Amino acid sequence: ESAASTQPSDVPVQLCAYLPVSSLPEDTAAALEPYRQSISSLDYLILNTGVYWEMDGTLEVSSAFSQTAKLLSGQTKLWATINPKGALVREGSAGSSIATEQQRQTLCQNILKLCREYSLDGIDIDWEYPGTSVAGIASSADDKVNFTLFLAALREAMDSLGEGKMVTIAAGGDSYFTRLTEMDKAAAYLDYVQLMTYDLQGGFQKVTGHHAALYAGGRNLFDACADKAVRAFMEAGVPAEKLVIGIPFYARKWEGVPAVREGLGVEAQTVGGFGASYGDLLADYVDKNGFVRYWDDEAKAPWLFDGKTFISYEDKESMAAKIAYVKEKGLCGVMYWEYGCDTTHTLTEFLRAETDRA
Repeated sequence: ESAASTQPSDVPVQLCAYLPVSSLPEDTAAALEPYRQSISSLDYLILNTGVYWEMDGTLEVSSAFSQTAKLLSGQTKLWATINPKGALVREGSAGSSIATEQQRQTLCQNILKLCREYSLDGIDIDWEYPGTSVAGIASSADDKVNFTLFLAALREAMDSLGEGKMVTIAAGGDSYFTRLTEMDKAAAYLDYVQLMTYDLQGGFQKVTGHHAALYAGGRNLFDACADKAVRAFMEAGVPAEKLVIGIPFYARKWEGVPAVREGLGVEAQTVGGFGASYGDLLADYVDKNGFVRYWDDEAKAPWLFDGKTFISYEDKESMAAKIAYVKEKGLCGVMYWEYGCDTTHTLTEFLRAETDRA
């Protein structure tokens, strides 16, 4: 059995971006033009929402993925996210499509064909989530073992392409993911584990709070945060140098918030729905139109409040705190979701400067 590489401690902090190709307009080339300069600042770029695996192990590859991969070839290391088709249509099952050795081999061979066709440097598996039907697809207790077996087969397949081909997963940013998987075994086959340490509060709660806090903080009702996720995955057996923490370039927003406690940690009339992107936040919200920026120094997270609407988001101060944390803990790096949310085209270079800072 081959094992994924272990990153030496002297390797620089890695910087990765997700680019959901399904959200790109028809004129892909024009849409990508503003990002070309900053793409070269990335260690790798993951093309997302363009490749799905079917129940029979074949891959559904969108024209947007094909166009984007060809346009960006050679600009940085390109990876592809592969999602189970059920995650797109909210039906079916991922686990039953990799339940046998033959099924796993069929899927892995099709992934190899994809890598060869588009000269991909890595594959990112985003199954939300093994062992649970919370995202609307069927699940089974067997998912826990079959997920590990699939990653083992994928590692072996990717190694057949030569050195340096990477295998990662996108993992839920809390301890539930480690309970549903065998991360101690899976980590041996993975180069990185990309922690989705955002949306940690919002879509399921009416209580306002930070959706991507670094630490829990005393004013946040819930304790989900990046630090908790890192500790959970390390306790589950994932080495620190394989962990990547996620940074959102978008906000979560609660409406009908009582004008107390600057809006933090109180019950709103709505759950925390999707808010504005980083570019729109700067243009219309941060210290504008009645919104005041506040800073939670315990959680290392900012928020905005205008007396009735609470907005949780990330800015350069909180992003810098996360990168400092990555360096302090000896983690692999940071990734962000997602490229198109930064219409200022400044955050990638900011993050690169922070990761490179001695």
